[in-house]
Amino acid sequence: MDERYRVRIEKDALVFSAGHFITFAGNVCERLHGHNYRVAAEVSGPLDENHYVVDFIALRDSLSAIVHELDHYMLLPTQHPQIKVVADECEVVTTFEDRRWVFPRGDCVLLDMPNTTAEMLARHIGQRLLAELQQRGLAPPESVRIDVDECYGQVGVYTWHR
Repeated sequence: MDERYRVRIEKDALVFSAGHFITFAGNVCERLHGHNYRVAAEVSGPLDENHYVVDFIALRDSLSAIVHELDHYMLLPTQHPQIKVVADECEVVTTFEDRRWVFPRGDCVLLDMPNTTAEMLARHIGQRLLAELQQRGLAPPESVRIDVDECYGQVGVYTWHR
């Protein structure tokens, strides 16, 4: 018998509001805007000695901390080939072609990604969640799925498998 287990967490508290813009079609850059993102996580793996895939409290607390790191910030990609992000201790200057934005440094999260799409945000959250669970001393799961809903039904999904 081949049994599989998974848990899913999707709570009203797993929400973050953030500003961003993305590029598409090569050289089209959206206007600056924001979303109220909703995050859900699904973790799969064998049951541990407590008959858990993962402790819901540890999963909830880890995911809440990661979501909090993104809440009420301007999210900026640092690996985009055309969006340039230059930060010092006071401000972040961001440029794309002839457009230029200046943000207070404390209002920005600089993300090591090429674009702040829902898919890339889901990847960021998923990788941070894996690191958090490991830091808590929990066994690595077989898989993790992160859903980032940016607009009630517009969902970017990241899946990681061991």
